[in-house]
Amino acid sequence: MFNPSENDLRFAIHKTIGLDQINDLPGYAEVSDDLVDAILSEAAKLSSEVIAPTNHNGDVEGSHWHQGGIVTTPKGFKEAFKAMGEGGWCGIGVAEEYGGQGMPNLVAAAVREMWHSANMAFALCHLLTEGQLEALQGCASEEQKRTFIPPMAEGRWTGTMNLTEPQAGTDLAAIRTTATPEGDHYRIKGQKIYITYGEHDMAENTVHLVLAKTPGAPDTVKGISVFIVPKFLVNEDGSLGERNDVKCVSIEHKLGIKGSPTAVLAFGEEEGAIGYLVGKEFEGLKIMFQMMNHARFSVGVQGLAISNRAYYQAVAYANERKQGLPMEREAGAAIIHHPDVARLLSTMRAEIEAMRGLALYGAMCLDRGHHDATWQARADYLVPIIKGWMTERSLGITSDGVQVHGGMGFIEETGAAQHYRDAKILTIYEGTTAIQGNDLVGRKTSKDKGAAAFALISELKEGASEALRGAADKAEDAIKFILSGKLNARQAHAVSVPYLMMMGYLLGGWMIERSAKAADTATAEGGWDADFLKLKPQLANIYRGHSLPDVHRYAETILSGAQAVEDVDIMALSA
Repeated sequence: MFNPSENDLRFAIHKTIGLDQINDLPGYAEVSDDLVDAILSEAAKLSSEVIAPTNHNGDVEGSHWHQGGIVTTPKGFKEAFKAMGEGGWCGIGVAEEYGGQGMPNLVAAAVREMWHSANMAFALCHLLTEGQLEALQGCASEEQKRTFIPPMAEGRWTGTMNLTEPQAGTDLAAIRTTATPEGDHYRIKGQKIYITYGEHDMAENTVHLVLAKTPGAPDTVKGISVFIVPKFLVNEDGSLGERNDVKCVSIEHKLGIKGSPTAVLAFGEEEGAIGYLVGKEFEGLKIMFQMMNHARFSVGVQGLAISNRAYYQAVAYANERKQGLPMEREAGAAIIHHPDVARLLSTMRAEIEAMRGLALYGAMCLDRGHHDATWQARADYLVPIIKGWMTERSLGITSDGVQVHGGMGFIEETGAAQHYRDAKILTIYEGTTAIQGNDLVGRKTSKDKGAAAFALISELKEGASEALRGAADKAEDAIKFILSGKLNARQAHAVSVPYLMMMGYLLGGWMIERSAKAADTATAEGGWDADFLKLKPQLANIYRGHSLPDVHRYAETILSGAQAVEDVDIMALSA
């Protein structure tokens, strides 16, 4: 039931996006078609043979907390993570000078899709580690980079992100964790919650990146600093020293991703945990956002991945299950021939195709953005859309996967329900969909007066179908209305999620049309399976008819629905 979609990923990289988009960047000239094919082939093998078999068991068994703050992961997790490390996969995007493979985001994102489709709860561990690696490569001192990056790139150590506290979720100004200077380090005291893989048994050491406030720091987000706090202190020769004053108090019992331990961590219950300042004092939020931006993009990829897992399970079931006589089909035909099942599966596959194109296009923008401010602005605009739209759609697609199974989908043993449960967290962690929408409408649109948005739509219109151009025109009208000054701040935020969803559907339409055109070119060139290529334009037609109209629906909400939210008597809702 697991399919790593190796051919679809290969086609999207080579044809829909194109390696020529990144080959002119420093360090990527030798990223060839053959190299990418070899990476994808080996990643597909690892995902199928090692990671995917741990998925169902991980959900059933879950991770467990034991006295003394010890956490054990489900059967097979340790072995799978060891295989990732030994294969060099944990450092795929890390610079070669720190022990990594130095691959571009365009390639690394494709590999991540396979991992998260195979077992999202397991792959979460490395998602957080990759985010920390991104932050440390950009902001840490050279000594810190040499000490902490190579072991994480090798898969011997893992990393976490420590923001949330019981009283401080989105409002990071309310954090109470303290960092008191002591010689060349700080003593960290406080409690952090919702720490993914904050404690586990898959690696030798865990490196926590912790937000805290130093004495006399401003009582706002401008007073936050960030610290490296390792589970085990590191000796000068790189070996592990004594246990730091960090303890796992408990792990959460969750709706989904049950294989991953979500920890409550206590820092400094005794003398205080030793931590090392990253960057300068009060730069914590800037540094953490660098990590979070990477994580938000990766969560969008998770939305794509879990959708793909749910789709292939649903289509396998639909090909086997016989129930009723499909209209105008012969007796004994499987339920995939029922018109509505065909509609569900076709739309699922079309939206996955669109999502994959958008994810890899965003990855390419991130690669180019490291060297060009204009591309960075485009990447910044795309990240909240990729995170928000793709995770929201993962809920719809995994729900459709359950629907295809009928009553059997509601039964845990089939596994369809797990994908639906797992998908829900994606719209919440690393910033809810509302936070992504507010970011999109505020910092990413109003701040530059829509420059990034309009530039993207202008490019999208070139060579677009009539349906896509019409949707783009409607989206432009909606964005101009947001920028017109006719909405106050509350009204703009009331339609920020519809704006995000509108752009997701629009950009997905752009990507699936690019895929269909690339398939036409590839057909003439040869070298690809004919049936594989023939499906691409069919999926584009499905998307135009069943998904693209949502651009108009969300645009109408933006143009006419903001005041309706303000007019509601909020207190009466509780009556």
